[in-house]
Amino acid sequence: MKLHAGTEGWVESLAPAGHARRWAETVTRIRGTDVDDLNLEGYEPVPEVLGLTDTWWRGEDSLIALYRGEAAAMEAPRCLEAHIYGGLDDWGVHGG
Repeated sequence: MKLHAGTEGWVESLAPAGHARRWAETVTRIRGTDVDDLNLEGYEPVPEVLGLTDTWWRGEDSLIALYRGEAAAMEAPRCLEAHIYGGLDDWGVHGG
């Protein structure tokens, strides 16, 4: 199963992960079916990532990475994972 539309999308997905990890005040990891309970209202997708199963969402002061690829490939909902990077300023959310 492909996680990204191509190599470029995969490389683009690495950039926000490194950036968010470095600048976030908080990082919250959610696993399993609790990922489906995330409320993404007020968030917009980050189209640069080009994810097919793994996606990023941008909010006012946070970024959310949703990792669904492993769960989809193995039909294992327990493998769902989300990382919520909070406490970001505008530069932290949008980058340079």
